[in-house]
Amino acid sequence: MTVRGREEYGMAVALPEWFHPGPPGGWTADMLDHLPPGAPRHVELIDGALVFRAPQSAFHMLMVTLLTDRDHGIHPPGHLAVAREMSVTLGPRQRPEPDVLVLRREALSDLRRTWYRPEEVHLVVEVVSPESAERDRVTKPIKYSNAGIRYLWRIEQEDQHAVAYTFELEPSVKAYVPTGIHRKRLVTYAGFDVDIDLDLSQFMG
Repeated sequence: MTVRGREEYGMAVALPEWFHPGPPGGWTADMLDHLPPGAPRHVELIDGALVFRAPQSAFHMLMVTLLTDRDHGIHPPGHLAVAREMSVTLGPRQRPEPDVLVLRREALSDLRRTWYRPEEVHLVVEVVSPESAERDRVTKPIKYSNAGIRYLWRIEQEDQHAVAYTFELEPSVKAYVPTGIHRKRLVTYAGFDVDIDLDLSQFMG
């Protein structure tokens, strides 16, 4: 959630001393690597505002586990690799953290890195939570497309099942066009063939 010094979710949100009033001129992408030790583990920067994630649901956790699983998840060709929960610096005031990324394998060679450049990223995946729905459906896709990231998946919970919405960049207008809505199986093309069983029960026991 975004901390703004007001009541959210029916309770007062306490602002830590380092957060308020914030640095002169606002937060920038490079500052995320220098937050105090007590800051949350996963912090995004959207339009210069720090966004703290709410506790994840079991659906969110299991879906990320599925997509990154060596046997059941995304299997890109050898020049690409799968990563989870790493941020992408899109500009001085934009550093979102997709749930799953497919990126150039050489980008993983420096183990000290905490973020990647958009030109290194092939696919971003957002698993939607109730508190992140507007960001995942509207805000972040616009920023990813403006940065030229070619493929985007958005995965949502529908009753007790997953539904995956897939998109590809139309480069002449830098906008995503839908390529499919997938239930039960995610069968698509993202620069490589994809066939993923979306049944999460295989990770529940």
